[in-house]
Amino acid sequence: MEKKKPKNVFVQGAISSQFIGESIAKHQTKTSIGAHNIFLGQVRADEIDGKVITAIDYTAYEEMANQKFHEIREATFAKYNLTCMHIYHSLGAVTAGEICLFVFVSSPRRKVVFEALEYVVEAIKADVPVFGKEIFEDQTHQWKQNT
Repeated sequence: MEKKKPKNVFVQGAISSQFIGESIAKHQTKTSIGAHNIFLGQVRADEIDGKVITAIDYTAYEEMANQKFHEIREATFAKYNLTCMHIYHSLGAVTAGEICLFVFVSSPRRKVVFEALEYVVEAIKADVPVFGKEIFEDQTHQWKQNT
């Protein structure tokens, strides 16, 4: 079997609702799919030390990050009966309220998509070298701490 090459999952800026909608629409012709599940990570306007976050500026070691996304993808397909999976992550500034992570999984059965999606999102948070600099309303910034 041919070894799959890592895909580039990164998009510049926020992930638009139009992009998400088009991704969903493309799956209507895949009639073996019985269930989809979607995770949308959105930038929050958290208050930290009295200052409100207005955006997060994402950076990554892209080659290493794409390799990690690929490994997570392959491990998920090995563990769960999925028909397809798509992962997109923002690079650059994403304003509070906008989408920065879009994970979309599909399977013949619904239970699988719930389990697989949680597995993927937790693995991304734990293992992928993507970094966010929180930008505050006064234009100061700090590196985001994942929780």
